Amino acid sequence: MANPGYGKRSAPDQRPRTGHDFAHLLARDAAVAAYIDGLCDGADISVKTLAKVLPYGQCALRTSLNRLQEAGHLRRGSECVATEEALLWVTRTFFSRTARDDEWWAAYTRGDVPQTPQRPTRSRSFILLAALGGTAPALTLSERNCVTLEPRVSEWFERGATEAEVMCALTQGLPVKVYNPVAFVGRRLLDKLPPARVAPAREVVLRTLECSECRAPGSPEALRGGVCGRCRGNPGDTPRGPAGAVPVQGVRARMSAVRAGLVPRSERTPR
Repeated sequence: MANPGYGKRSAPDQRPRTGHDFAHLLARDAAVAAYIDGLCDGADISVKTLAKVLPYGQCALRTSLNRLQEAGHLRRGSECVATEEALLWVTRTFFSRTARDDEWWAAYTRGDVPQTPQRPTRSRSFILLAALGGTAPALTLSERNCVTLEPRVSEWFERGATEAEVMCALTQGLPVKVYNPVAFVGRRLLDKLPPARVAPAREVVLRTLECSECRAPGSPEALRGGVCGRCRGNPGDTPRGPAGAVPVQGVRARMSAVRAGLVPRSERTPR
């Protein structure tokens, strides 16, 4: 495991695992990706650590990680973590079993993850009603009954209720005999309808990505495939900031020059 707060972080909204998740990759890259995919969040996936458990050298592993980045499975960056004492920026490697394009990673960096379109299926409300008989056999409903009551359950969900809360409201304190399950469930859904809940404030995400070659931070739009324009051989793609801005690589040198030019207070000439 990496130090607390560091290491692998799994990207959200991924498809279920299958036997051909990494079939589009080269054999070595697929093996490395499958190994990382099986690790828990927070695991140390540095090149040195991977070389200790995988049959590849550090150079080969570094190449494979760069290829995973190009394929959309991996991004390197930093994230702000709140501790009891302060806000701390930590280095993380974000991994996605599902390959993502640059636009998706840009949205993820902003904290606005686009949802993957799902195949049309039964609604959340219908599924709960269909499963009701498994918890309380006396409330077993037909398909037609589920369709009839579906809008009422959906109203519960729109007000912030969870599946467990709906199920508890329908099954607690059942009478000895339920003669008309559809009428009984419909009555409970109406009588026990909860008030609308206030939606929680959206969490502010502080996250940035960096170039895998020079480690310079940059906007997701500038880091195509996780590499900045300068390292891709196209300096024009690298944002230069306002006129007179110091390049990222020259900040330390500029600060050293400024410090060297400062005159100690004891040597200043009074005016």
